[in-house]
Amino acid sequence: MIPDAKAKTLLPIIRDNVVPDSIVYTDSFRSYNALDVSEFKHYRINHRKVFVHNHSHINGSENFWNQAKRHLRKYNGIPKSHFPLFWKEYQWRFNYGSPKQLKDTLRRWVKSCPQS
Repeated sequence: MIPDAKAKTLLPIIRDNVVPDSIVYTDSFRSYNALDVSEFKHYRINHRKVFVHNHSHINGSENFWNQAKRHLRKYNGIPKSHFPLFWKEYQWRFNYGSPKQLKDTLRRWVKSCPQS
């Protein structure tokens, strides 16, 4: 979690997690303006005009956030102290596929755990 979405907050986090000279695609959120003068190659997708530009898009990221918000909304609020656990659980669900795939993955993990 981040305290706010200001450029001065986001840029250090991006620098800690993205290799210099990487290509970074964002939407037109104002705080991303700092990326234009950073060590990254920054491409902006302006959704007021287009959703895809020269085969570049951020639809995968937007799909993830849309589904995450929908999933977490059903809890009708999550205490800040528990949010990282809910967040990791949703990331796992998103990245490991269908309910059947999730169940199969859990079974494999449980079988591979040493029995006490």
